[in-house]
Amino acid sequence: MLYVVITFLFLAIVLYFLLGGADFGAGIIELFTSEKNRHRHRKTTYQAIGPVWEANHMWLIIAVVILFVGFPVIYSDMCTYLHIPLLIMLLGITARGTAFAFRSYDAIKDEKTQQFYNHIFVYSSFITPLFLGIIAGSAISRQIDLQAADFMDAYIYSWLNWFSVAVGLFTVALSGYLAAIYLTGEADDEIDARRFIKKARYMNILAVIFGGVVFIVAEIENIRLAHWIFGNPVSLIAVIAASISLLILWVLIYKGKRKIIRVFAAFQVTMILLSVGYMHYPNFIMLKGGQSLSLLTLHATSKTIDDLGWGLFIGSFLILPSLFYLYYSFQVNRD
Repeated sequence: MLYVVITFLFLAIVLYFLLGGADFGAGIIELFTSEKNRHRHRKTTYQAIGPVWEANHMWLIIAVVILFVGFPVIYSDMCTYLHIPLLIMLLGITARGTAFAFRSYDAIKDEKTQQFYNHIFVYSSFITPLFLGIIAGSAISRQIDLQAADFMDAYIYSWLNWFSVAVGLFTVALSGYLAAIYLTGEADDEIDARRFIKKARYMNILAVIFGGVVFIVAEIENIRLAHWIFGNPVSLIAVIAASISLLILWVLIYKGKRKIIRVFAAFQVTMILLSVGYMHYPNFIMLKGGQSLSLLTLHATSKTIDDLGWGLFIGSFLILPSLFYLYYSFQVNRD
């Protein structure tokens, strides 16, 4: 049952990035949209994420609950040494959701308040995936020191380093890329579709650039990222699959097949996450000094894991059909 719980944990993390990350990406590409096109961008965004933007945070909640219940030591250390980026990320989620709701449904839509909500929405959409990536980078950077003797070493340098920041920027670019690809399929006319394709191209280029920066910084800071990805067949196959899916995606775009490209974008990002995560599994957090926090050793009692696993099984049968029907129903109504 432990492996079932771990599978649910990683599925929740991947789905949150694919769905919630794309929601954040909608705000990121709005930040880089000209003033004359922002109204059209917001209209498409409301159609695409308006009905389901709150539901996508379910995956983050599931991941947090699994860590809290099933892996309390890992949860405790993570929330202790990374509490600052976690707090900023949660504030960003809250600010973004609040701004999205108020700018969409505010009874008195005067220009000043709308501008205020718009600024909060776009900047929190940028900040949240930035710190989500910083947290992910910190988990594998070996900068977290459980023996730290002062505040800076324990709570600042654990996440404020070049590698974590580079991963954060890479996450921002990927979120913008996903959003642009998803919104291409939601565009009402050819002009909007071409505009989102252009955004996807720019975000794709930025993702490649920041991905290169991540590898460079990893080498400088003695993080064996290249070895993790290219040193085993599974990760190498995942990278090749991601590259092939990227080529297929752009071929389909130029052929006008804009609905199916979302599948290839999601597959591509999933393969990227697999290529990084496979090699250091089951270690969830890698610590300074060579130690790691392993999901296979630092878990709760067998009874707790069994109850958690059955709860996830039963919950998935109850919740997932309703969630899929929610996505389906709004998609049918738009079509």
